[in-house]
Amino acid sequence: MTNPFIFVIKNTEALFGGDFVREKKLNVRGLALILAFVMVISSFFATLVKVQIIDGKIYAAAGSSISSKSVAIKAARGEILDRNGSPLVTNRQGNSIIFESAYFPSSKEQEKRNEIILSLIKLFEQANVEWIDNLPIFLDANGVPFFSEDRDADIATMKSKDMLNLNDYATAENCLDALIEKYSLQKYSLVDARKIASVCYEMRRLNFSVSYPYTFAQDVPTELVAKIKENGSFYQGVNVEIVPYREFVDGTLAPHILGMVGAISSKEYAKLKNDGYKITDSIGKNGIESAMESYLRGTDGKKTVTTASDGTVSTSVTQEAKQGNSIILTIDKNLQEVTQDALKEGLLGLKNVTSPAGAAIVMDVNNFEVLACATYPSYDASTYKKNYKKLQNDKTSPLWNRALMSTYEPGSTIKPSVAIAALEEGVITENTIIYCSGTYRYLDSSFKCERNHSNRRLNVRLAIKESCNTFFYECGRRLGYAKMNEYRTLLGLGQKTGIELNEANSVMDSPEYRESVGDTWQPGYNIQTAIGQGNLFTPIQLAVYCSTIANGGTRYRAHFVKSVRTYGTYETVLENKAEKVCETGISSKTLGIVKEAMLQVGSSGFVGASFSKLPVDVAAKTGTSQVVRNINGKEKTINNVFLISFAPYDDPKICVVLAAEGTSSSVAIAPIAAQIYNYYFSNMGKLSSSQHENTLLS
Repeated sequence: MTNPFIFVIKNTEALFGGDFVREKKLNVRGLALILAFVMVISSFFATLVKVQIIDGKIYAAAGSSISSKSVAIKAARGEILDRNGSPLVTNRQGNSIIFESAYFPSSKEQEKRNEIILSLIKLFEQANVEWIDNLPIFLDANGVPFFSEDRDADIATMKSKDMLNLNDYATAENCLDALIEKYSLQKYSLVDARKIASVCYEMRRLNFSVSYPYTFAQDVPTELVAKIKENGSFYQGVNVEIVPYREFVDGTLAPHILGMVGAISSKEYAKLKNDGYKITDSIGKNGIESAMESYLRGTDGKKTVTTASDGTVSTSVTQEAKQGNSIILTIDKNLQEVTQDALKEGLLGLKNVTSPAGAAIVMDVNNFEVLACATYPSYDASTYKKNYKKLQNDKTSPLWNRALMSTYEPGSTIKPSVAIAALEEGVITENTIIYCSGTYRYLDSSFKCERNHSNRRLNVRLAIKESCNTFFYECGRRLGYAKMNEYRTLLGLGQKTGIELNEANSVMDSPEYRESVGDTWQPGYNIQTAIGQGNLFTPIQLAVYCSTIANGGTRYRAHFVKSVRTYGTYETVLENKAEKVCETGISSKTLGIVKEAMLQVGSSGFVGASFSKLPVDVAAKTGTSQVVRNINGKEKTINNVFLISFAPYDDPKICVVLAAEGTSSSVAIAPIAAQIYNYYFSNMGKLSSSQHENTLLS
């Protein structure tokens, strides 16, 4: 079959002649070449216009610069406020002395670096102002190098391949010799060489560069800053940077709760670098500062440092820093202060106490907000860094959070839970009478009741009021450890409360626990656990337990954080409403019986005199347990005492829980609780109105 295209060409040639067709082909090719040429020229012209006119400034800057680096602008952390909006932790502006790599002598000019560093060190030491000295090597009185204690991770980093590349067994002297050689410090005294090496080593560890300026000293007085600026020509690359610093409104107020901020460690950095943290960052180390780190941490800004081809350096801010969110706590600042003072004064006023210590917790029984949480001995957070070694070596352990981290045998405060279990399981009724002879016999053993009852025939109410061991030994025998533990668990004992801060693991006595510690469960433990022995609970757990009884059997998650708001605009980021953990299902009749008995303790029982003048009726239960402690090198048996309580009895609002170490009697600490209750209920109107008026609260 003939191709149609060939047929058309042939017929065209026949009609017009071959020369005409060939001429047409040449004209088409010429036009195509001309069109292609015009397009290329147009493209070049458009590019020239863009480069020379539209993007001229950009290309000019790029052509005249050698490098352009981004440097972080530190963002301020969010503030921490009390439930009424009163500030607890804020920020202030202060001076940091920094080394800027773009201006500071390079590593090739080590001698010049050393001169500047040593001059700065001497200037600071003359003014009695600290500079950052993190080297884990020190010199003893004879000038012999030694490693700092508790710095194993830092020492390992220093010896590592990336730093000094020394063997694991290298001594402090080996490390210091390597530093002296590395930083050309042979001509300096050993004391001065160590100081200069400390700065040089830290600069390297923190990746000193244009993007990572090195901070030589923090919070530097203005007078010292002025001296450095006056000698700016010598202190090449040494500059002052205005940065936000953490400030406590009152460093003695709730330091164990608020926590501290510190430089990020190598271990923390390895874990968090993918989240945007830098090796030069600070981070919350404990308390709320740590627990709420993701909310408190601000968003760093950026500035660009550009070095031109002629060596000129310029800096421009490209992104402003954004302050972190504000944390609103459940703590009431004034109530916290009253609680701390009452605890301190009450413990110091006790007789025959070698080392007074304890904790106090005030909790809202209807939502488990912690209104106050105090530990004694305590410390001042504003001078924490200055006094750290002294605080760390203090045998009274002021840094230890006894309210959340200390575990104690709860003594007779456990008895309300045993009474609840016995009533609910039907092994006793409210009218069951058990006779107490002063000695309870079980199998081949006998157990004492420490009370001399006026009436030796006791029902459950009287047994709680007079804290009769015999009554609860018998309840324990009838129930068994498993049932008692079942109800204790319902009430929040033997488990963490879910609070935002670190809390200790507790102990619920059982055969499994005894086996885990290499002990064997004995039948008598059923009896002893009924009066609190063999169990270890924290004060915060006792507060949850007491609050669950007080509110009628609903257990919530304990919490310190009320809400999180954006800085400046106060928009809600997080609202911590009451989070129900469980409904215990305990009957109102059973709880009513136990609460009535606790009212008798608070009104006419052991602590009745302390609460008699209060504007509200207080329900309470006392407890005492013994523990062997090493005091001044000698083992001594001491008493730990406890008080769990709530008020008002007929409409519970708050509970107050106390723990005191080495104290003779729970009666002695009841005035502490009375002082807290008196303040709270005398100021209820003020507290309520301030909460409604403050814009921070919803």
